[in-house]
Amino acid sequence: MSEELVRVENPQGPIAEVWFDRPKKKNALTLDMLDRLTDVGRALAKEAHLRAVILAGTGGDFSAGLDTDLLVGMEGQADTLKTELLNPPDGGAANRFQLPATIWSQVSVPVIAAVEGVCFGAGLQIALGADLRIARPDARLSIMEGKWGLIPDMGISETLPHLLSADRAKELIMTARILQGAEAHALGLVTRLSDAPLEEARNLARALCSRSPDAVRAGKRLVDRIYENALVQGLRLEAELQAALIGSPNQVETVAAALQNRPPSYR
Repeated sequence: MSEELVRVENPQGPIAEVWFDRPKKKNALTLDMLDRLTDVGRALAKEAHLRAVILAGTGGDFSAGLDTDLLVGMEGQADTLKTELLNPPDGGAANRFQLPATIWSQVSVPVIAAVEGVCFGAGLQIALGADLRIARPDARLSIMEGKWGLIPDMGISETLPHLLSADRAKELIMTARILQGAEAHALGLVTRLSDAPLEEARNLARALCSRSPDAVRAGKRLVDRIYENALVQGLRLEAELQAALIGSPNQVETVAAALQNRPPSYR
């Protein structure tokens, strides 16, 4: 099922396309889809002839973020989720939920997210994990975890400091407000705007293919190193803060109130 919902075209390159393929749910992400995305990223990182990767969603939406069924089920699985948050696999820095967004930094070629429709929560964090983001002016983007009484915890400590000032980052994280693509571009979350982001992403990928692959890979590595921060500490802080929130009374009330369309009653 996960392979059907995360589809890969041209995995051996030169330009691979990774598609979220759950259009009836606006490409809302399940745990299987997140795991599949990590596996895809790891596989693409090994492809010798790959020159670029495009991330996109079918049906006119990038991704609505985590499936709400996962959010509803958090209360009953809080202990399991906290264990996974605080214990990354194979002794790495990124946990199961961070890897689908951070894995793209391990792919040596440029990764381009083509954003249209909704790009919320986990979907936006995955897009932020790409090297470049091309969005429609009317796309809708949000760091939406605050709506559910949570924080963004999919590698945003690695990506957001490179894009936004601290005050803007706080405002978007705390309010969970929805931005139009044009405002997201003005703030720096989006690299460029296009009425046809997928076509624009493909054109950019082809242009990159005309450059020396060695220079392109070296350029990505150089910029990543220039902007490198305390990645391990940041990912750990995300996990610790999120673990404290998941299943807490106010977080459970936040989800219930949102799903029941009523004001929350916090303790």
